[in-house]
Amino acid sequence: MIEKHIVLEDIDPVIFYGVGNTNLQMLKSLFPKLRIAARDNVMRILGDEEQMATLEENVETMRKHVLKFNSLKSEDILDIVKGKKTHEEAPDGVVVYSMSGRPIKARSENQQKLVDAYIRNDMVFAVGPAGTGKTYLSIALAVKALKEKTAKKIILSRPAVEAGEKLGFLPGDMKEKIDPYLQPLYDALEDMLPATKLQEMMEKHVIQIAPLAFMRGRTLSDAVVILDEAQNTTPAQIRMFLTRMGWNTKMIITGDMTQIDLPRTQLSGLREALDILNGVEGIGIVELNRKDIVRHKLVTRIVNSYEAYDKKMNKADKPAVTGTMPPPGT
Repeated sequence: MIEKHIVLEDIDPVIFYGVGNTNLQMLKSLFPKLRIAARDNVMRILGDEEQMATLEENVETMRKHVLKFNSLKSEDILDIVKGKKTHEEAPDGVVVYSMSGRPIKARSENQQKLVDAYIRNDMVFAVGPAGTGKTYLSIALAVKALKEKTAKKIILSRPAVEAGEKLGFLPGDMKEKIDPYLQPLYDALEDMLPATKLQEMMEKHVIQIAPLAFMRGRTLSDAVVILDEAQNTTPAQIRMFLTRMGWNTKMIITGDMTQIDLPRTQLSGLREALDILNGVEGIGIVELNRKDIVRHKLVTRIVNSYEAYDKKMNKADKPAVTGTMPPPGT
C-alpha cells in the first residue's frame, strides 16, 4: 500500500470537487480500492498501486477539462474514466469557455479576422463601434494564452480620461478613483476565470490592470498586453505604450473613433498611430462595424442613428462652394 499527493494546479478546486464534494464522492465510488481525501487543491491518495496510477492519469485529464471548460460534471467523469471524449469537447473556433460553460468564439467575419490577425501578428489594432466585442474577444485571447502557458502574464490598461466627471471629485484613494475606468476589464475577466483564481492571479501580478500612465519606464515581456479605449490616448501616450513591447509579447490595441473624450483641439493618438503604422510588417489592423455588434439589437439601431446624425452634421459644417471669388476688400 502506497500514498501519493496530487496537486490540482491552475484550477479552482471547488469546481473539480463539485458542489458538496459530489465529484469527489463519485471518484471514491469508482476507485473502491483507494482512500481519497482532499484539502484545498491537494488530493491525498492511499491504496492499491495499480488503481492509483489509473486515478492519477484520470485526475490529470479531469484537471485539463476544468482548465479548458470551467466545469466538471458527473457524466464528464464517467466519460474520462471510460476513456471516452466528453460531450463538451471543443468545437472549431472556440477561444475559451466562460464560467457558465458558454463557448467564447468569433461571432462575425470581422471578429474572426481579429482572431486570425492575433495569431499572425505580434501587434493588432481592433477598431470599431461599441458592442462589436473588441475588448471581450481580446481578453479571451489573452486568457487562452495564459491557460496554454504561451504567456506568463496578462497586462490590461486604459487611459483614465474623464468623460464628464473629474477624477479629483470622485471619492476614495487613487485605486478607488481609477477602478471605475477599468471595470469593463474586470467584468470580462470575471466571466472567464473562477473568482478565487482571478483574485490569486491579481495578487501575484499574473494579471495586472493599470491606467496607462503607470506604463512609463516598463518593458513588458512574456505577456499579452491590451490597451483598451485607445482613442482617448494622446499621440505621446500611445507612442510610449507601443514602445513598451518586450520579448515574447503580443499587444492588442482597441478603440472606437466615435467615442473620443479628448478635448476637441487634441488629436487622438489612435488615429495618428493607424495612419503611421498601416502596412508595417508584424502589425495587423482590423476594422469592425455595426454588423459585428453582439449586444442588444437596440445597440445596432443606436449606432446607426448616431452615424446618420454625424454625417448630417459634418455635411452642414462644410462651407458652401459657389465657384466665385469674393470681391476685393472683403
